[in-house]
Amino acid sequence: MDYKNAGVDIEAGYKAVELMKKHVKATMRPEVMGGIGGFSGAFSLEAIKGMEHPVLLSGTDGVGTKLKLAFLMDRHNTVGIDCVAMCVNDVACAGGEPLFFLDYIACGKNVPEKIAEIVSGVAEGCIQAGAALVGGETAEMPGFYPEDEYDLAGFAVGAVDRKDLIDGRDLKAGDVLIGMASSGVHSNGFSLVRKIFEKELTKEGLNTWYDELGTTLGEALIAPTKIYVKALKSIKEAGVRVRACSHITGGGFYENVPRMLKDGVHAVIRKDSYPVPPIFRMLAEKGGVEEHVMYNTYNMGIGMIVAVDPADQEAAMAAIRAAGETPYVIGAVEAGEKGVTVC
Repeated sequence: MDYKNAGVDIEAGYKAVELMKKHVKATMRPEVMGGIGGFSGAFSLEAIKGMEHPVLLSGTDGVGTKLKLAFLMDRHNTVGIDCVAMCVNDVACAGGEPLFFLDYIACGKNVPEKIAEIVSGVAEGCIQAGAALVGGETAEMPGFYPEDEYDLAGFAVGAVDRKDLIDGRDLKAGDVLIGMASSGVHSNGFSLVRKIFEKELTKEGLNTWYDELGTTLGEALIAPTKIYVKALKSIKEAGVRVRACSHITGGGFYENVPRMLKDGVHAVIRKDSYPVPPIFRMLAEKGGVEEHVMYNTYNMGIGMIVAVDPADQEAAMAAIRAAGETPYVIGAVEAGEKGVTVC
């Protein structure tokens, strides 16, 4: 009896590491010290020595049950982007620059090619965010996960000078709310998605083309989460002060928008101020989901919201476009009880 007979293939682990090295190498930053295979990832803090009051920021998250879609489609090169996005967007939301990222993959059986495919997505997400992939873990757990399934989670660390921290303290009535378009459902609410499309969750069903989507159902659902790091950096480089920021994830508008507000101000968001992607209309109609529940579960086409002074509106919009994202003026901040009205 040995470890392999117990279900854990150490040689497969070695092969997976070899296959993923080229993807990891593409994410390197000058501050990374050492290579792949150490017991920890080393990252020099030289990059933040010039800050007056450096503050470390961190974010951790997973992909959730969207992974079930990846299993069904046998597509594993995009969920890594989702994993990175869910973490680095939170760091960027506080005004920070993501510095490095670590991932954790737990699987029922280590298939090196599949693991490398997953990590290729993680690396792509890190490249989009400008973060280095400095380490990770692949745990083969036979008997805990089915052989063809896995879980994926990650952890990001970033930094910001305290004076640039976005915490809502300067938010005022009259500030403009600018939303950045999402790529679709992103990585939240997939338990409800899977319930609504229960009958369509087959290879044939996911490969079905829908004119209203302009693509197949599977492609519409698996579209990776947008990474807004460059857009937020572009706003800052344009000289615009973001007064508050919200990453629209699980809980939609009703949970996430109030998190960007201070006491005494209220956010008003106009539903007709931007186009809602057709996948959300399809979810609502097919599932009989009430509108309030949709806005309390999904991003409804807006993945990130920033609040800026009205005088900075055009400059912020131009900066977002320059970073390749699509902005919309979706509402404003008013005096009132802390909360959000979607009307």
